[in-house]
Amino acid sequence: MRMAITGATGMIGSRLSSFFMAQGHEIVIITRRTSYNQTSGSVIVWDPGLDQIDIQQLEGFDAVIHLAGTNVGEYWTPAHKTSILESRVASTRLLAKSLAGLKSRPKVLIAASAIGFYGNHPPQEILDEESLVGQGFLADVCRQWEVETKPASDAGIRVINLRLGVVLSKSGGALAKMWLPFQLGVGGVLGSGQQMMSWIALEEIPYIVDHLIKSDKIVGAVNVVTPQPVSNAEFTKVLGHLMHRPTFLPVPAFAIRLLFGEMGQSLLLEGANVAPRRLQESGYRFLFSNLENIIMRIIANSKIKSIRD
Repeated sequence: MRMAITGATGMIGSRLSSFFMAQGHEIVIITRRTSYNQTSGSVIVWDPGLDQIDIQQLEGFDAVIHLAGTNVGEYWTPAHKTSILESRVASTRLLAKSLAGLKSRPKVLIAASAIGFYGNHPPQEILDEESLVGQGFLADVCRQWEVETKPASDAGIRVINLRLGVVLSKSGGALAKMWLPFQLGVGGVLGSGQQMMSWIALEEIPYIVDHLIKSDKIVGAVNVVTPQPVSNAEFTKVLGHLMHRPTFLPVPAFAIRLLFGEMGQSLLLEGANVAPRRLQESGYRFLFSNLENIIMRIIANSKIKSIRD
């Protein structure tokens, strides 16, 4: 296939690019960076903020994967919150309307979203793709993000909204931020520890995306999470055990709010028990659904070993 990817240099995008190139597919990167070699035909430069892209360069792709967006894991100043929202809305709007206007449209547009769509829920409440949008900043971002794909679906392109869970990887995301505190023996339960962590291993994502591209009947929201979510307390226990570090020092909720503000409240103290119903009903079989096994793999492959090692 001939595939285009936005956000291809990020943690997920780089893994997807490597995966699909290894399968023999042609990968074209859609990027803001004008420093890339554009003469090779493997780069399309765009500027969503200025609503600019060479539409002719988008002709003839089989699949487009859209992952671009400002990092949510930084302190949420008013300016950063605006960037989080606008980077997703503007880029998705530009891409969707551009693809809709093509003569040779892609068969599928896979656009990133997140399980933040559902907001905060108690552990016993299981959510699937039919659950309603939640409350809060991230839920509103995800709602607007997904709405902007409508021009593509209206034009007959099969659109999938990837509602990504907490991505576990040694190279970025939540686990990378937790690594140092646990190394130093000060990793502990966050707040009550009862908030649910619906997670997915980074190396699972390419297989899921490949499955979605090949599954013509899947359309709309898809929860990209393992069938085995855990509470923050359970996650802390497993990580501490495998890193051979104590986890008896809880981090009170007020301290998280003081240090990280609204971002800490939303990303660290809140959660949701999210199920991958559409993936399971479509016959997808998870490769990395055991939390202990995936953390063991990450530790074994990481340059940063535990202190005891």
